[in-house]
Amino acid sequence: PSGDVTDLAFDATLRAAALYQSTLGGDCAINILKSDLRQKVREKRIGNTFIFVVDASGSMGARERMRAVKGAIFSLLQDAYQKRDQVGMIAFRRNSAEVLLPATRSIDLAQKCLQQLPTGGKTPLAEGLDSALGALRRLRQKDKAVQSVLLLVTDGRANIGLDGGGDGVADALRLAEKIGESGVTSVVIDTETDFIKLGVARDIAARMGATYYTLQELSDNTILRIARNAV
Repeated sequence: PSGDVTDLAFDATLRAAALYQSTLGGDCAINILKSDLRQKVREKRIGNTFIFVVDASGSMGARERMRAVKGAIFSLLQDAYQKRDQVGMIAFRRNSAEVLLPATRSIDLAQKCLQQLPTGGKTPLAEGLDSALGALRRLRQKDKAVQSVLLLVTDGRANIGLDGGGDGVADALRLAEKIGESGVTSVVIDTETDFIKLGVARDIAARMGATYYTLQELSDNTILRIARNAV
């Protein structure tokens, strides 16, 4: 310790003193000098913050995606207190993205926020990624040591850009690259099932530097395993 010992590390102190017992006299079973004293260094346990970004547009499988992610969120929150994890959810549909669940450890809050899972409309993938990027920045401003995991669940069929215009795919790829540059751990779960596949979700994953999965059938258990394997 550099100063006074305020929280004695008893085992470390004994180990330090034991090295010199043969050279010390006295009647004590073990002699402990001031130089042997060791201070406990307590490490703050930092949990993970899982941010799900889910395609809730009118494309095929939207309701299935939302239900599966909701189930995975509740499973993660069951262990949140012990592991100090937080979970949040952003959904994108029509012309915008919405934070359905801010990052939390509360099952009660999740039940309240995720009671309704609206779906339908266009696929503003770029809006979803932009909202996720903003959420990640806010988390880091609040706690620089935060360990975030971004999980994007989409078929990648973006058909509207930022602010309701532009090229939806180009905007999404540009934002995916920004997320990749942020260094956040990320996962893309590709749910594209159409006979003719565009492969946009795979390109998004490449720009993000994300682990890529393609799933024909979604389940909360599958998403839960993917989330846990990401950390």
